[in-house]
Amino acid sequence: MAVDVLTTIHIAASPEVVARFAAEPDNAPRWYVNIRSVEWETPRPLAVGSRIAFVASFLGRRLAYTYEVVVHEPDRRLVMRTASGPFPMETTYTWAPHPSGTTMTLRNRGEPTGFAAFTAPLMAAAMRRANEADLRKLKATLEG
Repeated sequence: MAVDVLTTIHIAASPEVVARFAAEPDNAPRWYVNIRSVEWETPRPLAVGSRIAFVASFLGRRLAYTYEVVVHEPDRRLVMRTASGPFPMETTYTWAPHPSGTTMTLRNRGEPTGFAAFTAPLMAAAMRRANEADLRKLKATLEG
């Protein structure tokens, strides 16, 4: 069973401000509730082909994974993928103008394998709650 979680928020800041902050991997621990650390595996700046290793906790478990940037349209869209582990994942950020600033979407989708496939509905619900919390924290950080 595939998992596809899409969350959206409106942030009172320009798309350029929101995108530059959210797309900077070093900022991830500041607004992602579950991300503990970030390490660049390729030279900065962020570009297609960049590889960034993250350590996170999710559902009480430590997760280590590496994303590769596959699409980078500054101030518009960022797509990162990981193919390793029991839950290969694609994460997409989009930013669009909104009358109050920016509409940001965060989409996580993947195809869990092995035991993770049996827990996909639980994982999707937990991911939705985490994504909503992350976007609220990002909003508070940028509007604060």
